[in-house]
Amino acid sequence: MEAHRFSKNDLKKLYVPPVNSKGEDNGQVTIIGGSTLFHGAPLFGVKIASRIVDMVFFGTPEQSVGKVAEQMKSELLSFIWAPWEDIDEYIQKSEAILVGPGFLRFKSERVPHGDRMHVCDEACQLTRQITKHVLTEHPEKRWVIDAGSLQTMVPQWIPPQAILTPNPKEYSLLFADIDIEDAAKEFNCIIVRKGPTTIVCSKDQKVEVEGGNAGLTKGGTGDVQAGLTAALLAKNDPFLAACAAAFITKAAADELYKKVGVNYNADDLCDEIPYVLSQLTSS
Repeated sequence: MEAHRFSKNDLKKLYVPPVNSKGEDNGQVTIIGGSTLFHGAPLFGVKIASRIVDMVFFGTPEQSVGKVAEQMKSELLSFIWAPWEDIDEYIQKSEAILVGPGFLRFKSERVPHGDRMHVCDEACQLTRQITKHVLTEHPEKRWVIDAGSLQTMVPQWIPPQAILTPNPKEYSLLFADIDIEDAAKEFNCIIVRKGPTTIVCSKDQKVEVEGGNAGLTKGGTGDVQAGLTAALLAKNDPFLAACAAAFITKAAADELYKKVGVNYNADDLCDEIPYVLSQLTSS
């Protein structure tokens, strides 16, 4: 499959909220994730998605993450903390769902783990259980699958046209040595394999996204991209949403590089993306 290069002009295809919009017209997103170890990961997704869509619902099985979310609401009011027992109802009312950021593959470094040998402890089992439930109970919804969910699931759970956002290690854990084109075709999904050149592949399209810098290796930046992907997915074609999120994330990273080199973090990236998105789509 021949790869095409995604460009700034492709962003012109993105949904633009009408001037006569009403509340909830421009997207609702649910984000599911978080753990005692990675309590901030899903909140990066919440933070960026709240800049794009009308409403963000955040659900987590981990009570300590909920406490962090409650503290966060004093600074960021544009999300609803969804009670965990009601998460299926919030999924149903949302146009796009992100699952996985902050979920655990293992609870402790003392647990044997690796690419070839891995003990699925209680934390891993919880991640698998939640991931399987939400994906297989709601296959008709628009999904972005990231991080811990990618690390513990099996490809057979992937809903049609879901967007997967793996780094190279996560890709290997899920698909082993299957080529990205073959994996996208076999499982009817869109794979965003992140790297210096990000490859976005569906069953019939392949795009390369250039740009970015070493600052994007920082923890949390992948969670920002996943949250942006889910936000764009709410009102856009899945393949366009996947490509655009990768392009915008890299463009924002490059703008930050001009100011501070690689000395920025995921919070900085969240703050830069709305400005860069506005500049890219208005010029």
